[in-house]
Formats: sequence, C-alpha cells, structure tokens
Amino acid sequence: MSNDVSTMLDVEALRAEFPILSRDAYGKRLVYLDSAASAQKPRAVIDAMKNAMEHSYANVHRGLHLLSNEATAAFEEARKSVAAFINAATPDEIVFTSGGTDAFNLVSYAMGVNDIGEGDEIILSLAEHHSNIVPWHLLRERKGAVLKWLDVSDDGEIDLNAYRALFSSKTKLVAISHMSNVLGALTPAKELSAIAHEHGAKILFDGCQAGVHGAVDVRDIDCDFYVMTGHKLYGPTGVGVLYGKKSALAALPPFKGGGEMIDVVTTDAVTYNDPPHRFEAGTPAILEAIGFGAALQWMTDKGVAAIAAHEARLKDHALEELTKLNFVRVYGRAPGKAPIIAFAVDGAHPHDVSAILDRTGVAVRAGHHCAQPLMKRLDVTATARASFAAYNTHEDVEALIAGLHKTHSMLS
Repeated sequence: MSNDVSTMLDVEALRAEFPILSRDAYGKRLVYLDSAASAQKPRAVIDAMKNAMEHSYANVHRGLHLLSNEATAAFEEARKSVAAFINAATPDEIVFTSGGTDAFNLVSYAMGVNDIGEGDEIILSLAEHHSNIVPWHLLRERKGAVLKWLDVSDDGEIDLNAYRALFSSKTKLVAISHMSNVLGALTPAKELSAIAHEHGAKILFDGCQAGVHGAVDVRDIDCDFYVMTGHKLYGPTGVGVLYGKKSALAALPPFKGGGEMIDVVTTDAVTYNDPPHRFEAGTPAILEAIGFGAALQWMTDKGVAAIAAHEARLKDHALEELTKLNFVRVYGRAPGKAPIIAFAVDGAHPHDVSAILDRTGVAVRAGHHCAQPLMKRLDVTATARASFAAYNTHEDVEALIAGLHKTHSMLS
C-alpha cells in the first residue's frame, strides 16, 4: 500500500472527532478493535442527527410545511450521498432499509414471489454471514429452492472454476459476500458478476464489510443488488441500503405494505409506487438516514483511499507482530485482505481471550461471528477477531500484542 502523502491521515486529529474514544476502559486507554461488528461514530454524524432533531424534524414526503420540506430534503440528500458513494447511476436505485439484514430479506421475499420456486437454485459461499444465509433458507423451506454451496480456501479465497461449475439452467441468483467478515478476503466481484450474467442469473453482494474498507463501484462490478449497513460505516444503527439496478428493482413486487409505497388505494384494489419508494413502507428511519449520509460524507472528506491505506498499514503491522507469537494462530492471509484478523490462542477459548483482553482495555469480538458454516469449514467452533478502522493506531496494535502476552501467561 502506498505511503504517498495523499494517502496519509492525521490519525490523532481524526481520533479527536470520536467522543467515545476519550473514555477509558477499566482505568486504561480504550483500544476499540471491534469495528467489524459496529464502528464508532464521529462528531459529524452525532451533530447531523442532533441538528435534525433540534431544528428540522418532521415526517418526510407527506407534508408541505417548512419542517417537512427541510426533513425531506435532508433525507433525500442522504439517498444521493449513498448513490454517489457507490457510484449508482441514480439515487432511485437506492432503497433505505432498517439494515443489511432487512435488505437481504427484502430481496429474498420479493424474488420468492415470482422468480424463485421449486427446484430453482441459489448459489452461496461458505464464508457468508448468517444474514446472507437464513433468508435463502426461508426460500428453501417455503418455496423448495435449492441452495448450492461454494467452498472457499483456508484464506477465504474463491476458485472461479469451482464457482462456474455450480451453475445450471435452474440457477436464478448468486448471493455472496464482497468481503468476508471473518477472514477479510475480498472476492473478485467483477468476475463473479460476469459469470452469473453469462448464465442468466442475478447476483447480490453483501457489501457490509467491503463498503467500509475501500471504494465500491456498483456499475463497474455490474451487480444487480448490493447491500450495506449504516452502523459499520461510522453511521447509526437502524438504517441500511439496498442498491438495485433500476431494472432489477422494477421487477420486484413490494416486500412490506403501508404508507409511501402505494400509488392508489381503494376498497377493491391497490397500485404501487415506483422504486425506491415501493420498498419503503411507513415512516422511515429519518434521523438515521440523515446520520448515514453524514457518515458517508465524513468518509469522503477524509478520503476513502487514505482510510484504506492507513488500515492496511495497521493490518500489516498486526499480522507481523502476531506471527512472532508462537501461541497464536491467525486465520486468513489472502493477499489484499481487509484489516479484519481472526485468531486463536493455544489452549484458550476465544471467549476467555476476549474477557482477559477487555480487562487490559482492548475490545475484540469472540464467537462464531454469525458465520457458522465458515467455522465448520475452518474446523473451529469460534475465534477471536480484531478489526481495525480509521481511528485505530499502531499503539493499538501494540496494546493488542501486550494483551495477548498477558492472556497467554494467565491461561497457560
């Protein structure tokens, strides 16, 4: 990764924009290494939501008064920010959801109405998060769909020949992560899309991790659907997005019924709004969408490339130091992997590792990371996971290593 000045961050100044990082943990400096689960929020996001509550709050789209117009403008500006962030052709290709999980369920339900039925096939990888597995199991249970599984290497990489071999005339959809939330491996999205389209299938990417750690261009990838969630992108919980090509969204029936998603309602019939509003029934997460837009603008202002370069340096530093610890096993070393490091300490359960690190001020995740098929593939029940973000430092890496030394000495 380049060390050019254009990709350098003033990390200490950036850290000062995150109020929570000024607190301690058990009397020690807080080292937050759990951003893959949920990232902390910069002042820009907090202020945007607070300002909307204090000065311009009203329901959106349905009012003609000043506050409603201002709230609607801010809400739709957030949609434009998402579209620009992932290079969608138009903001109308952006559907606000309650999160990534809601977006997957939207596509699953809607495609299950007309497009996926008995014997139709959905291709998944063994590296998927449960939110990109369970909705397709629902189609298996309810519609008789067939799930076909793509293996990954020990590092999380995909064999394109094995992927191509899974397709048949019954394949309707590929649902696959753009980046593993456990191994950090980045999938060859453009190639996966091209192969899916060669076989007449649509493709959906789980971008909940990839969207944080580098530039995403949905038009270059040529995917049909792309999912992101606000809280991993330095934004609030309760909001996410489904990107869909205009033609792909237009082909889907509604997922939920209520206000906003309708055209005309009578006692005998109902007609539906055009996308994206067709999929945004009821009052949306107005403040959260505004906060999400502010988060994406914050990332854009800091420089997505600069953030990615900084995170790559932290990841390289962490992997170098972890390699020196003969009592630690690291899972996943794919070239260009994200700053997400799953690991285990010899003779220690990951939950114990996390608990001891916590008392040293270091917050890491432990468990199966909502990826049980991948855990089975790796022949483990759980791992610990350290994940880095824009606000982390090389001092944080050293704190992790020191904490692991303490953990090993306590548990050995």
